[in-house]
Amino acid sequence: MYKIQTLNAISDIIHTQLSADQYTVSKDEPVPDAILVRSAAMHEMTFNKELKAIGRAGAGVNNIPIDRCSKEGIVVFNTPGANANAVAELVIAGLLMSGRKIVDGVEWAKTLKGQGAEVPKLVEKGKSQFVGPEMRGKTLGVIGLGAIGAIVANAASRGLGMNVLGFDPFISVESAWSLSTTIHRASSADDVIAQADYITFHVPLNDKTRGTINADMIAKMKDGVVLLNFSRGELADTAAVKDALASGKLSKYVTDFPNDDLIGVENVICIPHLGASTPESEENCASMAAAEIRDYLENGSIHNSVNFPELQLGEPEAIRVLVLHENIPNMIATITSAASKEGINIENMVNKSKKDMAVTVMEMAELPSQHALDTLAELPGIIRIRTFVK
Repeated sequence: MYKIQTLNAISDIIHTQLSADQYTVSKDEPVPDAILVRSAAMHEMTFNKELKAIGRAGAGVNNIPIDRCSKEGIVVFNTPGANANAVAELVIAGLLMSGRKIVDGVEWAKTLKGQGAEVPKLVEKGKSQFVGPEMRGKTLGVIGLGAIGAIVANAASRGLGMNVLGFDPFISVESAWSLSTTIHRASSADDVIAQADYITFHVPLNDKTRGTINADMIAKMKDGVVLLNFSRGELADTAAVKDALASGKLSKYVTDFPNDDLIGVENVICIPHLGASTPESEENCASMAAAEIRDYLENGSIHNSVNFPELQLGEPEAIRVLVLHENIPNMIATITSAASKEGINIENMVNKSKKDMAVTVMEMAELPSQHALDTLAELPGIIRIRTFVK
């Protein structure tokens, strides 16, 4: 039996992936083989030696200590694309709200309560203060064309009639194929922001992207541009955004990540992190994370890991030995040489790497002795060894 700990309320749909005859799932599991998490902070947690995987039901993993997990041989999964439609729909809503002053108008309409038969007249008299432009014919810049950015770009182009410029230096083949031919490819982020009337960011938060939306970047934008941030609040320098709003450089800032400095600021629309808050999104993320964990625990397959390489494996044909190790020179030779000395006959081998981490998989007919496995585990650079039997 595999033991799974849940750190947040996770949709019951996980049980379609984690069958009761092979998995126990509990928030109180003290020694789990894997953890399923949504937003719970894990940086201060101590991990037991049996912990093999963490599945994040969502895309962002800033609540998980990735470097420490890598050093301890814990494979961290996320679920890119599982909540993409939910977030993209909210981005489109934010786009519309930024132009037509819908939020202000709704709040104003509430003040007419009690005016009785005068309400229609007051509405006609006061509605002009909420006039805003149509989206059709305007230019939308999309920086980051992953699962969410691609949906936003396509919807804005096909559905709203916008001219869409997109930039993503790391675009995947899958995302590229999903883009409409009406999307114009920009050569740089600067090329996008210099032309766009509306700009939306869909990039991960990391040390390189933190504070990307700063005074220097904003200075390169058109006057009166609308800025949308549904990725992470820390992508933007709040002080620079407020200064740009005050000067009129930015006409609106729409974000799904409120903070105390932004709430109540004129021309800021703060949405309370509703991007993935749909029943469909939560189920998609939970099911996907559970499936990733199941395939890794049972077969050693790695799909959508943020710290170890992609490794698609079927069920083992006989014996499978999976070695998590550092991506350093001569590692494969060291492993195979040690295996040979221990009498291990390797019938098939696969090696994959991702930055500093690597995985080597060896298939064989007979299960190595515990002494042989211990000898491999003691090699410099080896982090963890797992065995799978058909």
